[in-house]
Amino acid sequence: MSGVRLSVLRTAGGSLRRSAREDHLVRRLVQLYAGLALYGASCGLTVRAGLGVDPWDVFHQGLSERIGLSIGTVSILVGALVLLLWIPLRQRPGLGTVSNVILVGASMDGAMYLVPDAHGLALQIPLLLAGVFLNGVATGLYITARFGPGPRDGLMTGLHARTGRSIRVMRTLIEVTVLATGFVLGGTVGVGTVVYALAIGPLAQLFLRVFAIREPSEVVAVGRTAEPAGDAAPAASI
Repeated sequence: MSGVRLSVLRTAGGSLRRSAREDHLVRRLVQLYAGLALYGASCGLTVRAGLGVDPWDVFHQGLSERIGLSIGTVSILVGALVLLLWIPLRQRPGLGTVSNVILVGASMDGAMYLVPDAHGLALQIPLLLAGVFLNGVATGLYITARFGPGPRDGLMTGLHARTGRSIRVMRTLIEVTVLATGFVLGGTVGVGTVVYALAIGPLAQLFLRVFAIREPSEVVAVGRTAEPAGDAAPAASI
């Protein structure tokens, strides 16, 4: 009888482990796609606020003005081109990388279709602040899902690995380059650009903690599971 009981308990323990792993994967996928959709939508809000956007969107916006495509479509095309630069840098894309290229631009266009341009500071300021805040939420969601960095973040880490220069130097160089290029092309640089630059770091750090996903519990005794040891560290994608 004791052998049968032990077998039953082991089977139950295995089922619990499988269930925990499945729940863990589902939560990661939900966070990935919710985060990417929200990221694009939040960028759309900052564009509609008309007070300045983040450096990459300055570039996307300026290029959009020049070639006549929507800013979301331009974001998708630029993301795909940046992804090609991963090849000589020997970077490997993940599910999150490919999803980022498509979903962020599409949700950005969707938000801009639904939300008209804001006129007057009474509407522009709240819209800008909402966009920046939601961008921080989105960053925490998709990074803690740990499905790979976005194409632009991968470019930064790839250049860091190939050149030996610090992440800080490479990120600054890339963002200054796209900001200056976007400004020349007609993108909007303003107080919103400064607000984003100052706020996104603290917001991202906060929401990386809020949305951190615990690893599935491990069975440490027959019929009993251990508490998770702690929050899993998110992959370094910013």
